[in-house]
Amino acid sequence: MFLDWDARYKIVLGATRGLAYLHHDCFPTIVHCDIKANNILVGPQFEAFLADFGLAKLVSASECSRVSNTVAGSYRI
Repeated sequence: MFLDWDARYKIVLGATRGLAYLHHDCFPTIVHCDIKANNILVGPQFEAFLADFGLAKLVSASECSRVSNTVAGSYRI
């Protein structure tokens, strides 16, 4: 399926808005931990839906400013 740039932009914008909601407007904050193309579902009007929250973490306000070097998610060569 060919997607023009407007459709691609709409998908990316929807996914980033979803992540922004999870990180900044949701209480407690949710960190997805496995964002990849397979975990972004696309609706008939090219709306993005975040999926597969199996590795997601709930993060308290005190943990939000902490830096982590832990790697999580899918790995593929």
